Amino acid sequence: MQTKITEILGIDYPIFQGAMAWISDEDLASAVSNAGGLGIIGTGNDTAAEVKVKVERMFTLTDKPFAVNVMLLNPHADEVMAYLVQSGVKIITTGAGNPGQYMDQIEAAGIKLIPVVASVALAKRMERIGATAVVVEGMEAGGHIGKQTTMALVPQVASAVDIPVIAAGGIGDGRGVAAALMLGAEGVQIGTLFSVSHESNAHPDFKKAVIKANDIGTAVTGNITGHPVRVLRNNLTKEYLKIEKEITSQETPDIARLDELGKGSLRRAVVEGDVKTGSVMAGQIAGLVTEENSCHDIIQNLMSEAKETYQAKSSLFN
Repeated sequence: MQTKITEILGIDYPIFQGAMAWISDEDLASAVSNAGGLGIIGTGNDTAAEVKVKVERMFTLTDKPFAVNVMLLNPHADEVMAYLVQSGVKIITTGAGNPGQYMDQIEAAGIKLIPVVASVALAKRMERIGATAVVVEGMEAGGHIGKQTTMALVPQVASAVDIPVIAAGGIGDGRGVAAALMLGAEGVQIGTLFSVSHESNAHPDFKKAVIKANDIGTAVTGNITGHPVRVLRNNLTKEYLKIEKEITSQETPDIARLDELGKGSLRRAVVEGDVKTGSVMAGQIAGLVTEENSCHDIIQNLMSEAKETYQAKSSLFN
């Protein structure tokens, strides 16, 4: 399938793999890229030295296009970006902030910038500073989320900007891909489905928890902090939401209690397999994830079902 974004990036399918902390390593990203999508390396709070190791290994695993995600809240973001602009990486995605301060470096290096946005205003700002495209993420996604739904946000952004829009959040099968394209997107970004792929190095118990989850299996924590996160319901979320409720009435909420509770919880879930007291980040589409597949099969199944869905539904307007 060819869209504006596949032509711009030189990929076979308009499928991005989300940058998931502790999950989106070189093994997963290279598998997605080799299957025709855009694999994305997550860097989280990595130092430039740690990012360099990941990028150099990635170059040995694929000769296809890939991206590196920079989390702008990373205290090492400046040094990470300084490394990336001379690393040979051709595509950078960003999250948790405005990458405008780095735009001169990025443009000078001939790198394509694709920020993640959660509002029309931010999408328009990214277009003005020269972004190649934007990933528009709705609150259905796993991990850190905004306040708008994908269904409502994507068409509004698509109508407001001329650069390609990539839809993210709540997309877990070919029907979702077809729907996103009909809403005006030129591609989709998917995280939860790839997190349980064969090539994902997430702990087997993490994968089992995601596959076992149903349609109401997620909860949003951290609303009181201003940084809401969607995760699977477990003992950690129960305790977290209990504390949130307790401190909401405080004149000065004791956010430190929440910070301490969440410290290291994502690593515990992904790396150690602690799915009871760890943070199992997953989107609302977890109920659609029923098995573990290879990245190649995931992409082929997505595109096949998207085509079938489009053809079946288009007859309604004949």
